[in-house]
Amino acid sequence: AGVNQAGVNQARIVEEGVIEAGVMQDDTYKTILTAVEGIYTEKRSKFIAIALPVTTLEQVKEHLDRLQKQYYDARHVCYAYMLGPERTTFRANDNGEPSGTAGKPILGIIRSKGLTHCVVIVVRYFGGIKLGTPGLIAAYKEATVLALDAAQTQECIVTTRLVFEIPYTEADLAMRWVRDAGGQLLPPDYTAEGMSLTAEIRTGEAEKLRQRLSQIHTLRWQDNDKDE
Repeated sequence: AGVNQAGVNQARIVEEGVIEAGVMQDDTYKTILTAVEGIYTEKRSKFIAIALPVTTLEQVKEHLDRLQKQYYDARHVCYAYMLGPERTTFRANDNGEPSGTAGKPILGIIRSKGLTHCVVIVVRYFGGIKLGTPGLIAAYKEATVLALDAAQTQECIVTTRLVFEIPYTEADLAMRWVRDAGGQLLPPDYTAEGMSLTAEIRTGEAEKLRQRLSQIHTLRWQDNDKDE
């Protein structure tokens, strides 16, 4: 699922343990590179959307705590985040706005743009005029869109590491197969009888490479305590 278009960079990101047996998963995801901001005003209410790249829940909490202190005088500080290559870890928070009018619209925009590993925090300064449910939803959406439209995105490739021991007599063959599959080899460890090799391979190709390497009967797997 490669993306080749203007404004999109490509990178390799190592995520070990992202494959579950029998589950087909995409091995790419898209995130933002740097913090960006978008400001939207509606009926004198000001919505300041700050989008930030994150990889852990702890980072989300740190950004949220910092911005809540920075905008201590704001009426609401609402947010939504999406984490993980499979985009299965997420949360939306309305922070006192009517249920479903803030966090959910923010999260909806993150989803619609296909992003993960990011948080969008929207600060609202109340302008004295109520916007109503449709107005709030539209305002939080628009602020989020303005921020994310300003972000440079990056498509990341999820890779898996395969670790194995192999005698010197078979090492050249194993290394050639790794390279043929598009994998990369980390610096090896040497033993009296052979080598310990770590291959980094695109997750979508990992099982195929494992099966091919398993044809070398003297090879012993070290990752996940799995021997072949």
